[in-house]
This record gives sequence, structure tokens and C-alpha cells, in this order.
Amino acid sequence: MQTDFINQIEPTPKLKTKKCQMISLLLRIFLQFTPYVVALVSWYYYDYFIAIGLFLLSFLVMGIIRARLRNSVIPKSQQEYNYNNQGIADWYTARELCIELGGD
Repeated sequence: MQTDFINQIEPTPKLKTKKCQMISLLLRIFLQFTPYVVALVSWYYYDYFIAIGLFLLSFLVMGIIRARLRNSVIPKSQQEYNYNNQGIADWYTARELCIELGGD
């Protein structure tokens, strides 16, 4: 007799304080909009060819940062699931920056 058990998926943590929610929002904005800001600033100061190159490079760098954040806080059994920037920011903020002690 074969019994397959589905591993329980730990839900994305809910941030309770306004400070933690603000930190998560800032982290999400950083992860989401940094390549665009880098491209616009480099276009303004230099040239649009350099802006395109830095835009692509910043997408690679932000992808590496996003993967490192995701792999450092999300449980190993759930890392194969896709998480958006908000989910990664919530996990990281709840696990590393705003460790809230207590029940619930």
C-alpha cells in the first residue's frame, strides 16, 4: 500500500506592524523598480546606448539579489514555487528584519 503525503505549505507571513509593512513595501519597490531607475539615470547622464546596457545588467543583478533573498528565507520544500516581489519581500521582512515573537 502506497501512501503519498503532501507536504504542508507554509503560508506567506502576514506582517502585523506598520513598521514591518513599510519595510516590506520599500524592499518590494527596490526589487521591482531598480532596473528602470538605473536606466533612466544613466540615460540622463550619459547616452541611451549605455542606458540600455545598464538596464540589462541591472536586470541580471536584481535577479541574482532576488534569488538570494528568496533562497535565504523561504523553506527548502517551497523554493520550487514561484514567488513575486511582494512575496519575497514579505518572507524576508518577516524572517530576517521583523522577527515578531509571540503567538498566532
